[in-house]
Amino acid sequence: MLKLAVLVSGGGTNLQAIMDSIDDGRITNAEIRVVISNNAGAYALTRAEKYGVEALLLSPKSFDTREEFNQKLLEALKEREIDLVVLAGYLVVVPPCVIEEYENRIINIHPSLIPSFCGTGCYGLHVHEKALARGVRVSGATVHFVDEGTDTGPILLQKPVMVEQDDTPEVLQRRIMEQAEWVILPKAIDLIANGKVHVNGRKVTIDE
Repeated sequence: MLKLAVLVSGGGTNLQAIMDSIDDGRITNAEIRVVISNNAGAYALTRAEKYGVEALLLSPKSFDTREEFNQKLLEALKEREIDLVVLAGYLVVVPPCVIEEYENRIINIHPSLIPSFCGTGCYGLHVHEKALARGVRVSGATVHFVDEGTDTGPILLQKPVMVEQDDTPEVLQRRIMEQAEWVILPKAIDLIANGKVHVNGRKVTIDE
């Protein structure tokens, strides 16, 4: 059974998609061990409590130095024997010590087709504002492994979503969540939980 830590800063809609997918069997052989947030007001923590899993508040602001926070985050994961770290709208930079310890065991969902509209400062509505400003006809979402760059790790899954003529950033954001993010993030977890994903350098292969 793959033990998951889901890290999230906000409402937790992707967390909800993971929980629903475990319940309905789209994710097998995996369980959420802990939900961690840096934000005391994150509704994701309430979702976790309602679901019956540990909700842990861990904010850099609660520590004197960033290094203390980094070590505490690493300890929290190791103490719970986490197998896979899932970033589901987590707006804190994952520290190098965690990336090193969990090499190829951290995945992130990003609301664009990487390498488009990604990197530093490209998160949340900013991504969709940039896509609409560029006039693209297709956007989507990407699940990728996390390395020490920003949105630069090996790509696991992508799903395109059509951009409509009258889209606002908010409307496009919602469509990409519903049609892409909530589909490919649970699928990625299920593939990993069942040993079907192999990472070799920058290349990801998936068993049929």
